[in-house]
Amino acid sequence: MLVRNKAILKPFDHHFFFMRYLILPVTPYQQNCSFLICEQTQKTAIVDPGGDIDLILEWVEREQLIADCILVTHGHLDHVGGVKKLADQLQLPIIGPHIEDKFWINQVPEQCQMFGFPPSEAFTPQRWLSDGDTITFGQETLTAIHCPGHTPGHIVFYHPEDKLAVVGDVLFKGSIGRTDFPKGDYQTLLDSIHNKLWTLGGDIDFIPGHGEMSSFKQEMLTNPFVAVN
Repeated sequence: MLVRNKAILKPFDHHFFFMRYLILPVTPYQQNCSFLICEQTQKTAIVDPGGDIDLILEWVEREQLIADCILVTHGHLDHVGGVKKLADQLQLPIIGPHIEDKFWINQVPEQCQMFGFPPSEAFTPQRWLSDGDTITFGQETLTAIHCPGHTPGHIVFYHPEDKLAVVGDVLFKGSIGRTDFPKGDYQTLLDSIHNKLWTLGGDIDFIPGHGEMSSFKQEMLTNPFVAVN
């Protein structure tokens, strides 16, 4: 189980591709803020900085990272609560999610009040993402995969060379995302997993929005919601 305020550091060194990542649980919801790091340049994409900005900045400084952009999987508060503040403080572009999650992002101030989060502002990304778009930081390139269901604009970030996916709240170890929020849809989520993720192959590790990492193969075999018979 991930321990709050302790990051997990794992190096990647696959052939000529060099990427490593850090996972830092933030907010009372233990949301996984991820740092995707180009080993050759130290340029870093910060994915879903939902809160605890001082802690995120501490890790940027400690690891001597060059923050390059903020990536957003979807518009729920525990994933976006720190986005505007961090972007302003580090002068970073915000990329993602899909524009279908704009209504969630516009509600950030109200969500903060409702759930007892520190005040935060809504924001407009420099880029809304669509299925198949690419994002480059340093010498690394990610592919955006539109996976609606948990929210209508949810994006998964996929690094094909290292076979790593950052899946937000689409998929978890042994479970899947909730679909009882506004504009969530259970069948749409199942279709996203089966038709967008499983088709990438089983040999992919993934970082979920909460909890431990797993692999597509493991979830295909054992996940009670989306196992492949």
